[in-house]
Amino acid sequence: MKDMEKLRERFLRDPLPRRLGGLAATLGRISSSARKSTDPNIVSNLLDEAKHIIEWTAADTEPETAAELVRMQTLLTLWQRAWDEASQNPKQRLLLSVQAKDWSDKAVDFSGLV
Repeated sequence: MKDMEKLRERFLRDPLPRRLGGLAATLGRISSSARKSTDPNIVSNLLDEAKHIIEWTAADTEPETAAELVRMQTLLTLWQRAWDEASQNPKQRLLLSVQAKDWSDKAVDFSGLV
């Protein structure tokens, strides 16, 4: 728990656009790993990371953005709960990959970095 608190404190030092860019990068790694990884724990850990980033970031965004981030977080939680079984199904892996890519693109848009 201490390590997570240190990570949170370090993460919150970054400006909001950089935090949203970090979320986009994590979601991009989910997209890639969902398609290619043979270890379901990799995707599960990335899903958890994305959920934490959203938790630490959403309150600092505009209300519409925060609402979208919370929707993403809810779906990430559902994916994480189902991932052990879903990871065995190529169609489910592809579905998460496509969805995570879409979320990554939205996070980049939210960040204003491009």
